[in-house]
Amino acid sequence: MTCNETDGFRTEAAALIARIDARLAVLVPRALPGQTGLDLAIRESVLAPGKRLRPMMAVLTAGDLGGDEDVAVDAGCAVEMVHAASLILDDLPCMDDAAMRRGRPATHIAHGEDVAVLSAIAVLSGAYEMLARVEGLSPAARLEAVTVLTRAVGVEGLVGGQFADLRGGRAPRPLHEIAATNGRKTGALFLAAVEIGAVTAGAGEATRAHLRGYAAELGHAFQLLDDLLDVGQNPGTIGKDVNKDAGKSTIVSLLGRSSVEHRIERHVEAAHAELTSVFGAASRLHRLTDAIIALPGGTVSDVAERDDTELREPEAGVR
Repeated sequence: MTCNETDGFRTEAAALIARIDARLAVLVPRALPGQTGLDLAIRESVLAPGKRLRPMMAVLTAGDLGGDEDVAVDAGCAVEMVHAASLILDDLPCMDDAAMRRGRPATHIAHGEDVAVLSAIAVLSGAYEMLARVEGLSPAARLEAVTVLTRAVGVEGLVGGQFADLRGGRAPRPLHEIAATNGRKTGALFLAAVEIGAVTAGAGEATRAHLRGYAAELGHAFQLLDDLLDVGQNPGTIGKDVNKDAGKSTIVSLLGRSSVEHRIERHVEAAHAELTSVFGAASRLHRLTDAIIALPGGTVSDVAERDDTELREPEAGVR
Protein backbone atom coordinates (compact mmCIF):
# COMPACT_ATOMS: atom_id res chain seq x y z
CA MET A 1 0.00 0.00 0.00
CA THR A 2 1.08 3.58 -0.58
CA CYS A 3 1.40 5.95 2.37
CA ASN A 4 -1.88 7.62 1.42
CA GLU A 5 -3.63 4.26 1.18
CA THR A 6 -2.18 3.23 4.53
CA ASP A 7 -3.25 6.45 6.22
CA GLY A 8 -6.68 6.20 4.67
CA PHE A 9 -7.18 2.65 5.86
CA ARG A 10 -5.96 3.50 9.35
CA THR A 11 -8.51 6.30 9.52
CA GLU A 12 -11.27 3.99 8.30
CA ALA A 13 -10.20 1.25 10.72
CA ALA A 14 -10.20 3.65 13.67
CA ALA A 15 -13.71 4.82 12.79
CA LEU A 16 -14.90 1.24 12.48
CA ILE A 17 -13.39 0.28 15.83
CA ALA A 18 -15.18 3.23 17.46
CA ARG A 19 -18.42 2.12 15.82
CA ILE A 20 -17.98 -1.42 17.09
CA ASP A 21 -17.11 -0.24 20.60
CA ALA A 22 -20.26 1.88 20.71
CA ARG A 23 -22.44 -1.10 19.75
CA LEU A 24 -20.68 -3.40 22.22
CA ALA A 25 -21.48 -0.94 25.00
CA VAL A 26 -25.15 -1.26 24.08
CA LEU A 27 -25.21 -5.01 23.43
CA VAL A 28 -23.11 -6.29 26.35
CA PRO A 29 -25.18 -8.47 28.72
CA ARG A 30 -26.23 -6.78 31.96
CA ALA A 31 -26.46 -8.53 35.32
CA LEU A 32 -29.54 -8.42 37.51
CA PRO A 33 -30.15 -5.31 39.63
CA GLY A 34 -28.02 -5.43 42.74
CA GLN A 35 -25.42 -7.81 41.23
CA THR A 36 -22.94 -5.03 40.71
CA GLY A 37 -19.83 -7.17 40.98
CA LEU A 38 -20.95 -9.52 38.23
CA ASP A 39 -22.10 -6.65 36.05
CA LEU A 40 -18.74 -4.90 36.38
CA ALA A 41 -16.79 -8.05 35.54
CA ILE A 42 -18.90 -8.66 32.44
CA ARG A 43 -18.56 -5.12 31.18
CA GLU A 44 -14.84 -4.90 31.87
CA SER A 45 -14.15 -8.14 30.02
CA VAL A 46 -16.13 -7.17 26.93
CA LEU A 47 -15.39 -3.44 26.79
CA ALA A 48 -11.69 -3.51 27.72
CA PRO A 49 -9.67 -1.73 25.02
CA GLY A 50 -9.00 -4.07 22.12
CA LYS A 51 -8.35 -3.99 18.40
CA ARG A 52 -11.70 -5.67 17.52
CA LEU A 53 -10.18 -7.68 14.70
CA ARG A 54 -12.96 -10.24 14.50
CA PRO A 55 -15.90 -7.85 14.21
CA MET A 56 -13.83 -5.78 11.79
CA MET A 57 -13.36 -8.85 9.63
CA ALA A 58 -17.10 -9.56 9.70
CA VAL A 59 -17.98 -6.00 8.73
CA LEU A 60 -15.39 -5.69 5.96
CA THR A 61 -16.39 -9.07 4.54
CA ALA A 62 -20.07 -8.14 4.47
CA GLY A 63 -19.44 -4.66 3.11
CA ASP A 64 -17.09 -5.78 0.34
CA LEU A 65 -19.67 -8.40 -0.67
CA GLY A 66 -22.38 -5.74 -0.88
CA GLY A 67 -24.08 -6.55 2.42
CA ASP A 68 -25.46 -4.27 5.12
CA GLU A 69 -22.58 -3.19 7.34
CA ASP A 70 -24.87 -2.14 10.20
CA VAL A 71 -26.18 -5.68 10.42
CA ALA A 72 -22.64 -7.02 10.20
CA VAL A 73 -21.50 -4.78 13.06
CA ASP A 74 -24.04 -6.39 15.39
CA ALA A 75 -23.23 -9.88 14.12
CA GLY A 76 -19.52 -9.17 14.51
CA CYS A 77 -20.10 -8.00 18.08
CA ALA A 78 -21.39 -11.49 18.86
CA VAL A 79 -18.07 -12.93 17.68
CA GLU A 80 -16.21 -10.38 19.80
CA MET A 81 -18.23 -11.39 22.86
CA VAL A 82 -17.27 -15.02 22.32
CA HIS A 83 -13.65 -13.93 22.01
CA ALA A 84 -13.93 -11.99 25.30
CA ALA A 85 -15.44 -15.02 27.04
CA SER A 86 -12.65 -17.25 25.73
CA LEU A 87 -10.01 -14.89 27.13
CA ILE A 88 -11.61 -14.97 30.60
CA LEU A 89 -11.54 -18.76 30.59
CA ASP A 90 -8.06 -18.98 29.10
CA ASP A 91 -6.55 -16.86 31.88
CA LEU A 92 -7.94 -19.01 34.73
CA PRO A 93 -5.45 -20.80 36.99
CA CYS A 94 -6.67 -24.17 35.69
CA MET A 95 -5.88 -23.07 32.12
CA ASP A 96 -2.96 -20.73 31.35
CA ASP A 97 -2.89 -19.14 34.83
CA ALA A 98 -2.31 -15.64 33.45
CA ALA A 99 -2.48 -12.50 35.57
CA MET A 100 -2.68 -9.82 32.86
CA ARG A 101 -5.05 -9.29 29.95
CA ARG A 102 -5.15 -6.27 27.63
CA GLY A 103 -2.87 -4.39 29.98
CA ARG A 104 -5.16 -4.94 32.98
CA PRO A 105 -5.52 -7.59 35.69
CA ALA A 106 -7.19 -10.71 34.30
CA THR A 107 -10.86 -11.10 35.26
CA HIS A 108 -10.17 -13.80 37.86
CA ILE A 109 -7.51 -11.60 39.45
CA ALA A 110 -9.74 -8.52 39.57
CA HIS A 111 -13.02 -10.20 40.51
CA GLY A 112 -12.30 -13.74 41.68
CA GLU A 113 -12.41 -17.09 39.93
CA ASP A 114 -16.09 -17.68 40.67
CA VAL A 115 -17.17 -14.38 39.15
CA ALA A 116 -14.83 -14.91 36.21
CA VAL A 117 -16.45 -18.24 35.31
CA LEU A 118 -19.95 -16.79 35.67
CA SER A 119 -18.96 -13.79 33.57
CA ALA A 120 -17.65 -15.99 30.78
CA ILE A 121 -20.88 -17.99 30.71
CA ALA A 122 -22.97 -14.81 30.72
CA VAL A 123 -20.99 -13.25 27.88
CA LEU A 124 -21.01 -16.44 25.82
CA SER A 125 -24.77 -16.99 26.20
CA GLY A 126 -25.40 -13.31 25.55
CA ALA A 127 -23.51 -13.56 22.27
CA TYR A 128 -25.71 -16.38 21.02
CA GLU A 129 -28.90 -14.66 22.12
CA MET A 130 -27.91 -11.41 20.45
CA LEU A 131 -26.93 -13.15 17.21
CA ALA A 132 -30.21 -15.09 17.17
CA ARG A 133 -32.11 -11.80 17.40
CA VAL A 134 -29.99 -9.49 15.24
CA GLU A 135 -32.19 -7.21 13.18
CA GLY A 136 -31.90 -7.18 9.41
CA LEU A 137 -31.33 -10.91 8.94
CA SER A 138 -33.89 -13.47 7.87
CA PRO A 139 -34.66 -16.29 10.33
CA ALA A 140 -32.73 -18.69 8.09
CA ALA A 141 -29.67 -16.41 8.04
CA ARG A 142 -29.81 -15.99 11.82
CA LEU A 143 -29.89 -19.76 12.26
CA GLU A 144 -26.96 -20.16 9.88
CA ALA A 145 -24.95 -17.50 11.70
CA VAL A 146 -25.61 -19.11 15.09
CA THR A 147 -24.61 -22.48 13.66
CA VAL A 148 -21.33 -21.06 12.35
CA LEU A 149 -20.49 -19.50 15.72
CA THR A 150 -21.48 -22.64 17.64
CA ARG A 151 -19.18 -24.75 15.48
CA ALA A 152 -16.31 -22.32 16.05
CA VAL A 153 -16.64 -22.58 19.83
CA GLY A 154 -17.27 -26.32 20.20
CA VAL A 155 -15.19 -29.46 19.95
CA GLU A 156 -14.25 -28.69 16.34
CA GLY A 157 -13.01 -25.23 17.31
CA LEU A 158 -11.90 -23.46 20.49
CA VAL A 159 -12.77 -26.24 22.93
CA GLY A 160 -11.05 -28.95 20.92
CA GLY A 161 -8.00 -26.78 20.31
CA GLN A 162 -7.65 -25.78 23.94
CA PHE A 163 -7.98 -29.37 25.16
CA ALA A 164 -5.29 -30.50 22.75
CA ASP A 165 -3.01 -27.68 23.85
CA LEU A 166 -3.57 -28.24 27.58
CA ARG A 167 -3.19 -32.02 27.55
CA GLY A 168 -0.63 -32.43 24.77
CA GLY A 169 1.27 -29.17 24.67
CA ARG A 170 3.96 -30.22 27.14
CA ALA A 171 4.81 -33.42 25.27
CA PRO A 172 6.62 -33.71 21.93
CA ARG A 173 4.14 -33.37 19.07
CA PRO A 174 4.49 -33.72 15.31
CA LEU A 175 4.27 -30.53 13.30
CA HIS A 176 0.88 -31.36 11.80
CA GLU A 177 -0.69 -31.84 15.26
CA ILE A 178 0.58 -28.48 16.48
CA ALA A 179 -0.69 -26.80 13.31
CA ALA A 180 -4.11 -28.44 13.71
CA THR A 181 -4.33 -27.22 17.30
CA ASN A 182 -3.33 -23.71 16.23
CA GLY A 183 -6.03 -23.76 13.58
CA ARG A 184 -8.70 -24.60 16.12
CA LYS A 185 -7.45 -22.18 18.76
CA THR A 186 -6.84 -19.16 16.56
CA GLY A 187 -8.40 -19.76 13.17
CA ALA A 188 -11.83 -20.77 14.50
CA LEU A 189 -13.07 -17.29 15.36
CA PHE A 190 -11.44 -15.73 12.30
CA LEU A 191 -13.36 -18.26 10.24
CA ALA A 192 -16.58 -17.51 12.12
CA ALA A 193 -16.10 -13.77 11.61
CA VAL A 194 -15.66 -13.87 7.83
CA GLU A 195 -18.28 -16.56 7.32
CA ILE A 196 -20.86 -14.70 9.41
CA GLY A 197 -20.02 -11.59 7.40
CA ALA A 198 -20.65 -13.62 4.25
CA VAL A 199 -23.95 -14.92 5.66
CA THR A 200 -25.17 -11.38 6.33
CA ALA A 201 -24.36 -10.51 2.70
CA GLY A 202 -26.09 -13.62 1.32
CA ALA A 203 -22.89 -14.97 -0.26
CA GLY A 204 -22.85 -18.39 -1.90
CA GLU A 205 -20.90 -21.48 -0.92
CA ALA A 206 -18.04 -20.92 -3.40
CA THR A 207 -17.33 -17.49 -1.90
CA ARG A 208 -17.62 -18.80 1.63
CA ALA A 209 -15.18 -21.62 0.85
CA HIS A 210 -12.52 -19.11 -0.26
CA LEU A 211 -13.16 -17.05 2.86
CA ARG A 212 -12.78 -20.11 5.05
CA GLY A 213 -9.45 -20.79 3.33
CA TYR A 214 -8.41 -17.20 3.96
CA ALA A 215 -9.32 -17.38 7.65
CA ALA A 216 -7.44 -20.64 8.09
CA GLU A 217 -4.25 -19.23 6.57
CA LEU A 218 -4.50 -15.99 8.53
CA GLY A 219 -5.14 -17.92 11.72
CA HIS A 220 -1.96 -19.95 11.27
CA ALA A 221 0.08 -16.82 10.56
CA PHE A 222 -1.44 -14.98 13.51
CA GLN A 223 -0.73 -17.81 15.96
CA LEU A 224 2.85 -18.20 14.75
CA LEU A 225 3.47 -14.48 15.16
CA ASP A 226 1.91 -14.64 18.63
CA ASP A 227 4.28 -17.47 19.51
CA LEU A 228 7.21 -15.30 18.42
CA LEU A 229 5.93 -12.41 20.50
CA ASP A 230 5.67 -14.68 23.54
CA VAL A 231 9.45 -14.98 23.69
CA GLY A 232 11.43 -12.21 25.31
CA GLN A 233 8.80 -9.48 25.27
CA ASN A 234 7.85 -7.12 28.09
CA PRO A 235 4.38 -7.94 29.48
CA GLY A 236 3.62 -4.23 29.73
CA THR A 237 4.42 -3.81 26.05
CA ILE A 238 2.03 -6.42 24.67
CA GLY A 239 -0.55 -6.22 27.45
CA LYS A 240 -0.44 -9.82 28.68
CA ASP A 241 1.77 -12.38 30.37
CA VAL A 242 4.73 -13.60 28.33
CA ASN A 243 6.84 -16.75 28.21
CA LYS A 244 3.68 -18.82 28.75
CA ASP A 245 4.90 -21.18 25.99
CA ALA A 246 8.09 -22.08 27.87
CA GLY A 247 8.40 -25.87 27.89
CA LYS A 248 5.59 -26.33 25.36
CA SER A 249 5.93 -28.02 21.99
CA THR A 250 5.30 -25.18 19.58
CA ILE A 251 6.24 -24.69 15.96
CA VAL A 252 8.73 -22.05 17.11
CA SER A 253 10.45 -24.52 19.44
CA LEU A 254 10.38 -27.20 16.75
CA LEU A 255 11.62 -25.21 13.74
CA GLY A 256 13.26 -22.09 15.11
CA ARG A 257 12.57 -18.43 14.57
CA SER A 258 13.84 -18.05 11.00
CA SER A 259 11.81 -20.96 9.65
CA VAL A 260 8.71 -19.73 11.45
CA GLU A 261 9.09 -16.29 9.91
CA HIS A 262 9.15 -17.90 6.46
CA ARG A 263 6.07 -19.96 7.33
CA ILE A 264 4.24 -16.80 8.39
CA GLU A 265 5.06 -15.18 5.07
CA ARG A 266 3.78 -18.22 3.15
CA HIS A 267 0.54 -18.29 5.15
CA VAL A 268 0.00 -14.59 4.48
CA GLU A 269 0.60 -15.06 0.76
CA ALA A 270 -1.91 -17.91 0.71
CA ALA A 271 -4.43 -15.80 2.64
CA HIS A 272 -4.12 -13.00 0.10
CA ALA A 273 -4.56 -15.48 -2.74
CA GLU A 274 -7.87 -16.66 -1.27
CA LEU A 275 -9.05 -13.06 -0.95
CA THR A 276 -8.02 -12.29 -4.51
CA SER A 277 -10.19 -15.17 -5.71
CA VAL A 278 -13.20 -13.39 -4.19
CA PHE A 279 -12.46 -9.67 -4.37
CA GLY A 280 -9.67 -9.24 -6.89
CA ALA A 281 -6.25 -7.88 -6.03
CA ALA A 282 -7.43 -5.08 -3.74
CA SER A 283 -9.96 -5.13 -0.92
CA ARG A 284 -10.27 -3.81 2.59
CA LEU A 285 -9.66 -7.33 3.89
CA HIS A 286 -6.35 -7.37 1.99
CA ARG A 287 -5.42 -4.16 3.79
CA LEU A 288 -6.56 -5.43 7.17
CA THR A 289 -4.50 -8.58 6.71
CA ASP A 290 -1.37 -6.56 6.00
CA ALA A 291 -2.07 -4.33 8.99
CA ILE A 292 -2.53 -7.32 11.30
CA ILE A 293 0.62 -9.14 10.29
CA ALA A 294 3.13 -6.46 9.29
CA LEU A 295 3.76 -2.76 9.18
CA PRO A 296 3.80 -1.31 5.64
CA GLY A 297 7.23 -1.86 4.14
CA GLY A 298 8.34 -3.97 7.09
CA THR A 299 9.14 -7.66 7.41
CA VAL A 300 7.74 -10.32 9.68
CA SER A 301 10.91 -10.06 11.73
CA ASP A 302 10.35 -6.32 12.14
CA VAL A 303 6.85 -6.97 13.46
CA ALA A 304 7.98 -9.63 15.88
CA GLU A 305 10.62 -7.29 17.33
CA ARG A 306 8.65 -4.04 17.38
CA ASP A 307 7.54 -2.24 20.55
CA ASP A 308 4.04 -1.30 19.39
CA THR A 309 1.15 -3.58 18.56
CA GLU A 310 -0.49 -1.60 15.74
CA LEU A 311 -3.61 -3.49 14.70
CA ARG A 312 -2.59 -6.74 16.40
CA GLU A 313 -4.30 -7.67 19.60
CA PRO A 314 -2.51 -9.67 22.28
CA GLU A 315 -3.95 -13.17 22.26
CA ALA A 316 -4.29 -16.10 24.58
CA GLY A 317 -4.48 -19.85 24.45
CA VAL A 318 -8.19 -19.93 23.61
CA ARG A 319 -8.72 -17.46 20.78
